[in-house]
Amino acid sequence: MIIKSATTADYDRLMHVWASAVKATHHFLAEEDFLYFKSIIAEQFFPQVQLYGIWDKDGVLQAFLGTADDMLEMLFVEAGVHGQGYGKALLQFAIHTLGIRKVDVNEQNEGATAFYLSQGFAIQSRSEKDGMGKDYPILHLSLA
Repeated sequence: MIIKSATTADYDRLMHVWASAVKATHHFLAEEDFLYFKSIIAEQFFPQVQLYGIWDKDGVLQAFLGTADDMLEMLFVEAGVHGQGYGKALLQFAIHTLGIRKVDVNEQNEGATAFYLSQGFAIQSRSEKDGMGKDYPILHLSLA
């Protein structure tokens, strides 16, 4: 596994990974919201964060994260490689190399919540709506 910065040249693959991961883990997300987020994430969200990807031995980007300051803003893993250590490797890189201390997670994404809790994060607070004002409750976590 190789972790390095992702660039605009990687956006198509990043979007593929994002869509694959969201379809596999965000069963609560309405289709119209999925399409809305898909239409804006590369243009509006990617430029606001530091993007890092993790590539497999064949040079295929399998997961990525985005950070801002000490906040993990996004972490997505290709559905076909869930459970193979890509997310954990990226999260450990974000904590130990980038200084990440906080992450927000959709409350309804129980797998992601369990993952972050197992990696040393603790729930600090909860918001009824996500950052876009949509009715998807958010848990605010920080390293314990």
